[in-house]
Amino acid sequence: MITTVKDNFGREISYLRISVTQRCNLNCVYCGKEDCAKKAAELTPNDYYTFVEAFAKCGIKKVRITGGEPLVRNDIAEIVRLIRAIPEIETISLTTNGVYLKQYAKKLKAAGLDSVNISLDSTDTSTYRHLTGADVLQKVMEGIDEAEKTGLSPIKINAVLMKGVNSDGAGELINLARERKIDVRFIELMPFSDEGENAALMVKGCEILERFPFLEYSNTEGTAKYYSAYGFKGRVGLINPVTHKFCNECNRVRLLCDGKVKPCLGYDTAYDIMPCIDDEEKLVKKIKSIILQKPAGHNFENKNATHGLNRTGG
Repeated sequence: MITTVKDNFGREISYLRISVTQRCNLNCVYCGKEDCAKKAAELTPNDYYTFVEAFAKCGIKKVRITGGEPLVRNDIAEIVRLIRAIPEIETISLTTNGVYLKQYAKKLKAAGLDSVNISLDSTDTSTYRHLTGADVLQKVMEGIDEAEKTGLSPIKINAVLMKGVNSDGAGELINLARERKIDVRFIELMPFSDEGENAALMVKGCEILERFPFLEYSNTEGTAKYYSAYGFKGRVGLINPVTHKFCNECNRVRLLCDGKVKPCLGYDTAYDIMPCIDDEEKLVKKIKSIILQKPAGHNFENKNATHGLNRTGG
């Protein structure tokens, strides 16, 4: 029987985030100033199968596929299908900006994808265009509709609010949770920008509760605290990695698209497991050793991580 591997702080690591690409079809203002169209090294679908199978032997049960934007890979459904074939993996989810979701939703569902998170920071066309550099909001909304029709569940909207930029549109995003069975989650802006502006722009989770006092606490799932209100079909979630760290309960590590593993998003430290890909015993041993080196917690305020989010998938 496979047991979950614990790190040196007693946390059971059961959740793997997989970045399948650094490429992205958008250029969101808070994601970093790097060239999002540049194609870095990317693992093959079979590589992901080999690595995830090894992670599963270390107790990984949940996988989330991220990018960059994972749907820029035309073999994304094949990656999902291969991961789905690993018996120990209980759930597979995917985070996307939603631009290509309408065309991929059915393929992903058929391949074995369970749920989807869509990054959506505004429902206003001009604000969305300003934030992402692209006039594709309608495509994103159609992608959400298609995900709902296809049966991907739960559907979660991830939104990052910035003061004076899109914070005025929080109410319209909350209305999605009121009108549809969708969870809308507000994530605090993390200080990865080299310009040092993020701290001043960040909307704290407590500010959202002050602004929308009708929201009542419902429950906590993973890193999110959920709230609801009378008549709501969905929920509103708050993820506060800056003002309320959840490092003590962190159960995740990250596999990057070049075959390196990051134990913590808040640090640049990454360990290369590619040299072990052809030796399962060495690979499993290497993964276990990396898990043991997971730090106690991040320290975003001191900028231990200097990369853009397109490199790690958040």
